[in-house]
Amino acid sequence: MTKQLFCLLTTLLGFIGSLRADSPNIILILTDDQGWSQRSGLMDPENPETGSSYLHTPAMDRIAEEGMRFTGGYSPAPLCTPTRRSILCGTSVARSGTEFVSKWVPADHMTLPRALKQANPDYRCAHFGKWGEKMISSPKECGYDVSDGHTGNVTGGMADKMQPAHIVEDPKRTDSVTDQSIEFIRAQTKAGKPFYTQVSYYAVHLRTELLQTSLSKYQDKGVPDRAYSQGWAGMLEELDSGIGRLLDELDALGIADNTYVVFTTDNGGRGTVPGGDPKSPPPNVPLSGAKHSLLEGGIRVPFMVRGPSIEAGSVCRVPVVGYDFLPTFYELAGGKGNLSEELDGGSFVTLFSDPKTDSVKRPTDGLIFSRPRQGMAVIRSGKWKLLAEVNAKREIQSAKLFNVVDDIAEELDLSTKQADKAKQLHTRLKTYLETVIDPSPTMKRRKNTD
Repeated sequence: MTKQLFCLLTTLLGFIGSLRADSPNIILILTDDQGWSQRSGLMDPENPETGSSYLHTPAMDRIAEEGMRFTGGYSPAPLCTPTRRSILCGTSVARSGTEFVSKWVPADHMTLPRALKQANPDYRCAHFGKWGEKMISSPKECGYDVSDGHTGNVTGGMADKMQPAHIVEDPKRTDSVTDQSIEFIRAQTKAGKPFYTQVSYYAVHLRTELLQTSLSKYQDKGVPDRAYSQGWAGMLEELDSGIGRLLDELDALGIADNTYVVFTTDNGGRGTVPGGDPKSPPPNVPLSGAKHSLLEGGIRVPFMVRGPSIEAGSVCRVPVVGYDFLPTFYELAGGKGNLSEELDGGSFVTLFSDPKTDSVKRPTDGLIFSRPRQGMAVIRSGKWKLLAEVNAKREIQSAKLFNVVDDIAEELDLSTKQADKAKQLHTRLKTYLETVIDPSPTMKRRKNTD
């Protein structure tokens, strides 16, 4: 090797090393069963109904105030495990499974930690908290360096789940999950490694668990403004306190300026909460529907990002979805080129600097949602949402069209007045559903209560 070539290689390696040293840290905070409007801050600053004056969530609100709110942010599915599988693999649930049970084996496909390591092998990846039900593959098999292994609803508490409140020492394991996350973050910071941490909290899923001091606070506060319970509100505040500890640790370590903090939840809020007053406004107002449904209340969720280059207090109204995370984080990590032909998501990094440009490129134009068990499929494109009734074979039987920017309660069907738009979206949704095979088994429809 000539001296000139050696010097060139040394310079190149040094340049690559400097790029890797600047690779951002990424934290994905995933809560459970938290509705779009279930914070003390407003999800949409132009709509006073999109927050709750009864709740107290200063840490979640801090992410919104110091970052960007996505008013049209969606979970991939209206229930937990399909969403978690979708986020992990960057796929719509129509491709990777619409129910808990699915033949999709995540370890056989591209996964989020693998994508990050492909972009930069220095990344260390951890998953703490709820992994999911019947996920088949373990976090380790999917590329995580550190994790809790196979965990699910029972890990976070499920006994006597219909009781209004349970007083326990480590409610919903919120403190334990936060402690593990902080320990990992400290270790990677000390080692000088960029990291990805998915913090999958068990709250606020049934059952309701909290400390006595929290319950007493909300009992003194009086009747909730919506049909959730005082115990549920206290559980949410304890969850928020855990998130606040994460944010404070980033400040203490001096890494907040190079860390993206992404906050969302696995599906919309429940329609009923044990101990809640059914005569009060529904838990998900102003949205219609709830968990399990493809109405907005089942899939539109809190969606906020704080991090480098993101303007504080900014708002983006471009629709995004949880299966966009994989390509987005890949780009943030410095990744280039396509990762897999199976990816349905697209990177929304450009929205961080220009939230008004609809520049997210996906293989299918629009967000796809499917749940044949409930007889529903959806495509969201721009301000439009086509809500289709489908049979067990996912064949479209009928459809309604909504402008979910102006009509988030989905009260006015525009499929007749906007027939051309309805036909266009109908064709796009039909084509996609015919292209992929749902690996979840066909099951009879039933009313869900979990």
